[in-house]
Amino acid sequence: MKSASTFMIIGSALLLGLFIFPLWSISLEAPQYPNGIGMNIHLDGLEGKEKHDLQNIDGLNHYIGMSKLPKPDEMWEFSVFPKVVGSMAALGIIIGLLGFFKGISPKWFLGWLVIMIVLGVLGMYDFNNWMIEYGTNLDPKAIMKMTDANGNPLSYKPPLFGTKNILNFVAHSYPHTGAYMMGFGMFLTFLGFWIGNKKTKTVVT
Repeated sequence: MKSASTFMIIGSALLLGLFIFPLWSISLEAPQYPNGIGMNIHLDGLEGKEKHDLQNIDGLNHYIGMSKLPKPDEMWEFSVFPKVVGSMAALGIIIGLLGFFKGISPKWFLGWLVIMIVLGVLGMYDFNNWMIEYGTNLDPKAIMKMTDANGNPLSYKPPLFGTKNILNFVAHSYPHTGAYMMGFGMFLTFLGFWIGNKKTKTVVT
């Protein structure tokens, strides 16, 4: 169980990378911005890819009636998510240590992983809902009122994942370093469960 538990400990600890590296990244490309502008989404707030990117995005959004990008104290997620991630990292490390020294069942590893998957799905659902609200709840007094062929207001929602054309911009939305670390960490915990479960069955037989 020691090798399995080591994978569990390392996998859980990799979640702590989310406190250093961005979770997600959204960038915009357009003729007037040849180098692009964008923002990195951290657990506790938004950060421009370059110094004035958030300011430039807010300036562009003002013309089409979109809200300003939220400050950390304007979204409950920016205060709750760090606590959830920190708690899950600590819990996973404790479970790994118990497996290392006490030999607890690897099913605990799987239980932790299932909870992480559920939390991840809920987080993506919440993120997508925020983008829908951000891209569709427009100020009726906006300077520019763009509509589709049927006269309905355009949606400026960025893609949850992938690339999308929005007016003369091309929006890209992809995971960043923190998300890759989290994904690799979850893979290691599954590997720890698989190894531990296999060894447990070997001992029983």
